[in-house]
Amino acid sequence: MNRPAPVEITYKNMRFLITHNPTNATLHKFIEELKKYGVTTVVRVCEATYDANLVVKEGIQVLFGNGREYNF
Repeated sequence: MNRPAPVEITYKNMRFLITHNPTNATLHKFIEELKKYGVTTVVRVCEATYDANLVVKEGIQVLFGNGREYNF
């Protein structure tokens, strides 16, 4: 399945990267993309489709849409 390319949006001193929701099968590639863009925090705003533990283990913070931090 082809996924849309990430879109980077800059507003004042903030940067946002809009991406598709990965699956566990595509998570490795997703993490590579996050690192390429220098992402330090992911805000999950859709249903969970991947194991966030793997993202956190790569040093990327995972938050939920309500601001709660993901802790494993």
